[in-house]
Formats: sequence, structure tokens, C-alpha cells
Amino acid sequence: MSMSAGWYLRRLSRMGPREVGGRVGDTLRRRRWRSARPDAPTVTGARFTAVLPAGTIAAVPPDAAKRLIAEADRLMAGHVEYFGVVRDDLADPDWWYDPKTGRRAPWGYAFDVPYRDEDAVGDIKQIWELSRHHYLTVLAAAYAITGNERYAERVAGHLRSWWKSNAPLRGVHWTSGIELGIRLLSWVWIRRLLDGWPGAADLFEGNPVALNQIWHHQRWLAAFPSRGSSANNHVIAEAAGQFAAACAFDWFPSSARWRADALRSLERQLRGNTFPSGLNRELATEYHGLVLELGLAAVAEADAAGVPVPATIRLVLLRMTDALAAVVDARLRPPRQGDADDGHGLVVDGTDTDRWGSLLATGEAVFGRLAWWPTVTGTDVRTPLLAALIKPAELSVTRPAGRPAHFADAGMTILRGPGEIWCRCDGGPHGFLSIAAHAHADALSVEVRHDGVDVLADPGTYCYHGQPEWRRYFRSTLGHNTLQVDGGDQSVSGGPFLWTRHARSRVLVADTSDEEVGRWCAEHDGYQGSVHRRRVELSSETRELRVVDEVRGPRRAVRLAFHLGPAITADLAGNRAALTWTRDGEDRSAALDLPGELSWRAHRGESDPPLGWYSAGFGRKEPATTLIGTGFADGAGDFTTVLRFHG
Repeated sequence: MSMSAGWYLRRLSRMGPREVGGRVGDTLRRRRWRSARPDAPTVTGARFTAVLPAGTIAAVPPDAAKRLIAEADRLMAGHVEYFGVVRDDLADPDWWYDPKTGRRAPWGYAFDVPYRDEDAVGDIKQIWELSRHHYLTVLAAAYAITGNERYAERVAGHLRSWWKSNAPLRGVHWTSGIELGIRLLSWVWIRRLLDGWPGAADLFEGNPVALNQIWHHQRWLAAFPSRGSSANNHVIAEAAGQFAAACAFDWFPSSARWRADALRSLERQLRGNTFPSGLNRELATEYHGLVLELGLAAVAEADAAGVPVPATIRLVLLRMTDALAAVVDARLRPPRQGDADDGHGLVVDGTDTDRWGSLLATGEAVFGRLAWWPTVTGTDVRTPLLAALIKPAELSVTRPAGRPAHFADAGMTILRGPGEIWCRCDGGPHGFLSIAAHAHADALSVEVRHDGVDVLADPGTYCYHGQPEWRRYFRSTLGHNTLQVDGGDQSVSGGPFLWTRHARSRVLVADTSDEEVGRWCAEHDGYQGSVHRRRVELSSETRELRVVDEVRGPRRAVRLAFHLGPAITADLAGNRAALTWTRDGEDRSAALDLPGELSWRAHRGESDPPLGWYSAGFGRKEPATTLIGTGFADGAGDFTTVLRFHG
């Protein structure tokens, strides 16, 4: 997906003067660097001291270790899956190859590579993911647990291959700071987990090629931080990776400066990216998880190196952890909101390990659990590793006495009912910063689950680059459980990661104090000349969710969408849908009474245009039923939808 001149003008319009000046400086620096690529300073006597405390590996739960080893053995056999694409070439990978399109990224000066253009480069996510080296941290962890040197030797071979194939500032792996930051964090943990292997020092601190790569990664990050309207999760990954490397690999004349600068950036950006309530300002749940992972990993490096960190960093991470504990459903699944690209900060677990349970387990180990926290029954490898490095700290903060249900700053309200009924109501800001890069046009949408099963589902994300019609659909208003007016989105898109006008929402009622009935009401101004207001009530006595939509203003054409989860079978007759599904071998059912003023039709797996899809993860989609009601709103009446759970 190459960008047009119009896109660049729209993007420029969302920048302030300071950001524009910084980007001009970046452009000039890139031109200078084209012909000026110095070697890393000579390093002598370097030692790696940021090792795991004795007994840490023995604390890894046996079942978590078993899952990890199974994953490591699949990787050793050459098998891996990224974003729905299976590849069997991992024994000897081509670092520039995209197995999805069959294309290979071009060679050349990094900043000349058109990485957004899938026709020229391939699917950039497929190419970048392997080179985040998460799979190598898994193999290194397998070595640490088993002592089997074949895992360590595979890691060493692949690192040497990557370093040889990706000279500094050459090629696609030197174009994006988030990739460099996450890769540095992976290298720190690889060195730590391989510490018992006799070849570890010769692979890293005794290897001029490795030293040159580590130095150039940090030099790059110091020179080209994400700026202004782009300072979202990317800048946190950049700062966390830079800080981790400058702590653990503190072998260079610039290490102290890089460490101090990265720490200042990390503290500032963690605060800036997080609401006081603890939710991530991007309002994209997977990025909440990514930022929390990165923050915890950075604190672990600081404590391992004896580097003091501001108390505000730990406080933000504590609030983020408490917020996560507050919003998850009965199966520890958080909301599906905004963009999600399956990005991780640190991976040392098998693929079947629950990400959110792992984060809550780490939070419990580091900060202590509160009485209202949900119970985490699963195990993971990462928690004992991080907990062994992170030192206990006294934090002056009052934590919630009960489970929060309304996050006023984020505009998120969670209504809960019997039978593990869970409902998220969205009345928050459109997104973060002027471009709201990872936002969806989902104002006033609801997301409803029963015992962790998506009933009224947020369809997800599916893709970023290369398939513009699918990108538009999954972030559109029609792609969410809300009301569309005159066929347009509530907010105006200027590109795949750019919104030029943001709908403004406000929550009018968020009453979760009544144990019998939870109430929520909000409105937004995204439709010029009209206001969409929605009221939601969840009755514990009747197990009934009532959604009332009102459009105030002139007569407008409307479409009301309800997206069902992929496990739900729907039998639509007129304006009533009978819903059925199975959970743990037990049949479940509900009735969905839809507004009779609208004409209802079921859609499933349609592609022209896209409608009726669910994306469980990045790069994956499957057909699911979407119910669309069409008609008109004349400002004189309401549209009432009632979802009744049976049994």
C-alpha cells in the first residue's frame, strides 16, 4: 500500500510545528547517514552480569515448562505460524522473504525501502515478525530449562545468520524503530537465558559483529525516536528496548547517556500513553498488553542492573495491571477494542499460554493481588523470570477497594450479570493523539459475552497493509455493534492509520451500583447535524440486555449492526433472531428481539463488499453472522433491541 501525495498532505495536517521540525531534522540525518556508517567503538573486557538469580529456572512450573519445550521442538523442526500463515522454513530462514505473497524485500539503504508497498516488498508484518526474534527467546528459554545445547546452538546459528544478512542501515529490518527496540529486548533475554552455555560470551560480548549490531541498534534508536502524533506504543517499545540494552549491554561510551535518555522517555511516554484509571489511551486492548509487557521488562532490567527508576513508572504499571484485572471477563479475556496485531514485548512461553492470565500472574507476583481480582489458574514461564529480577518496592498509592466498572477518562463501562454475562459499553475518546492511528469508528458500540463466549462481538482487526478494502471494513462503523447514519463512518479516515476528524463521545449515565440493573447512556456527534444517543440496561433478574438507540436531528437513513461471535448460530425470522451455541459441551441459547421499525437481513462471509466476518487474530478471519437493520430515523422515535439469555 503505497501512500499518495494526498495522504502525505493529510498526515502533515495532523502534525504540530515541533513535530514537523523534528521530522525535517530526521530527513536530513538520514541523508547524512547514507554515506556515514561508522563502526562501533572498540570494546575490551566486556562482561554480562545481568544474570538470573540462582534458583529462578527451578521455579518455572512444570506444565509451563512442558508447553515451552513442545513449542521449542516445533521451532527446531522448522515449523512456525505467523498471522495465519504457516511456514516450514525456520530451520534456515530467509530473513527478507514473505511467505504470504512469495515476495522478497529489496536490498538497499534502509530509508529507501518502500516498506508500506506490498507489491514491492511483500507483507511487511510477515517479514518483520520473524526478526523480532521472539522464537529465539523461546529456544533460549528451552536451553535454560533443559540444558540441551542443541537449542543454544540453533539460537547462535540464527543470530550469526541474521547479523550477516542485515548489515547496519541495510534493508527492511532497519526501517522501523519498534522493530529495533523489541529486537534489542529479545537479544538481552537471549544472552541471559544462554548464560550457562559455554558459547554465550563468544556469541555476544566477545563477538565484534554482535557488538557492532548492538551499538548500531542503539545509535539508530537515539537518533530517530517516534515523534508527536506517532508517539504511541511505538515510542514505548523504542525506549524500553534502548533502556534494556543500555542496562544489560553497558559496554559502550554512550551507554550511560542512552540509558538516561531512554529512561526519561520511558517515564514520560508511559504516563502520556496511560489514563489515570490505568487503561491505555490508544483504547486498543492489545496495545495495553504490549505496553504493560514492555514496561515490566524495562523495570526488570533496571533492577537487575541496579539502576533506579522513577516511582511513577511502577505506579503506571500497577494501575495498568489493576485496570486489566477489572475489565476481563469470566475467562480472563479483556475487551476486543481498536486495533490488534498480536504484538508482544517478550515471549518465553509456548503458544497455548494465556497472555492475559500471564500478565495478571506477573502483576500478582510483583505488586500483589487485590481481593476482587479474578483468580488466575494457568501457569507461565515469564512470570517467575520477571519476578526474580523485579525488586519489591513500596508504592504510595491507594488501590481500588472493589472491582471498578466505569472508567470515566477512557469512557469504558463494564456491566456484569448472572451466568457470567459481560457487556462493554464504549463512550470514550475516538483514539490517541491527533491521528488516532489504532482507533476504530466504534463510538457507542457494545460487546457482549456469556461465560467468555462472544455473543455480540467486536469483529477485530485482520490486517493493516496491502488489503485496503478489508482494513476499511474492520475499522468502520458498520463493522461494529453500533448505528451507522447515511452510509458513512462516525469519524473520517484519511488513511489506514490516520483519522482526520474524530467523533466526540460523552457518557451521560454510568450506574453500576445497583445489583439488580446496570445502566449506561452516552452520545456522540460524529454525524454532522444529528446526534446518536444510546441507552443500555442489563437486568440481573431477567437476564435481559436492553439497547435503545435514538438519532436526534433531521430524517436520516440508518443501518443498525449486530455482529455475532463465530460460535453463535442465528435463526432470523422477521425481527427476531434465535441464538444458539455450545460451551464446554453444554447447549446455550438466547433470543435477540430487533427493532421492528427496521428491515433485517443476515449476512455471513460476504466479500463484495466485506460483511459478516470475525478476526480472532491478525491475518486470520472467518465467517460470522452479522444482522443488519436498514431504515430511517426521523428524530421522533427510538430503536429498541432486547437480548434475553435463557437458562
